Amino acid sequence: MGVAKTGKSGAEVEIKLLVHSPAALKPRLRSLGFRRTSARHFESNHLFDFPDGRLRRSGRLLRLRQEDGRWVVTFKGPPAHSRHYKVRKEIEYPVDDGEKMREVFAMLGMREAFCYQKFRTSYAPRRVGHSKGGAVDFDETPIGTFVELEGPERWIDEVARRLGYRREDYITATYAELYFAWCRRRRVRPGSMVFRKL
Repeated sequence: MGVAKTGKSGAEVEIKLLVHSPAALKPRLRSLGFRRTSARHFESNHLFDFPDGRLRRSGRLLRLRQEDGRWVVTFKGPPAHSRHYKVRKEIEYPVDDGEKMREVFAMLGMREAFCYQKFRTSYAPRRVGHSKGGAVDFDETPIGTFVELEGPERWIDEVARRLGYRREDYITATYAELYFAWCRRRRVRPGSMVFRKL
């Protein structure tokens, strides 16, 4: 999700949904009262880990994201037990110099373990109904188009239902996990989840 200029910290509750008709979903969001909060923009996400993969194995994530000339560092803790939602502690903070952060990670003994790219458009409700609102991100990735819903569980369920989805459609996997599963199904050697042409 988008990050404020001063960063954010707290529990993140979200799901992904596979978009079967991208051309129809954006108008559907507008008809449901969502407004665009950020124009379509390119993101390059770089995950860092120790050579033994201890962050990945423990369910933690350290990410350096570049978007619209800005850099954001994100740490996500291990997912909490939840049947339908991805719930985890998240700390995000903007940084002035992403390349310097790379140097810091390298000096800590870390390396870039995975890179994934996407084009993202973000939305928020124009008005909040009976439950606290959340945010919607429309993500175009090399392996398909997804929407991410982040907010209270009740709000996620309501928005997903109004978009035509059921709970069995909820995806709690990360983009890295989705990518490696996509490669296994196609029996292709995984690398990074990047566009061939931009």
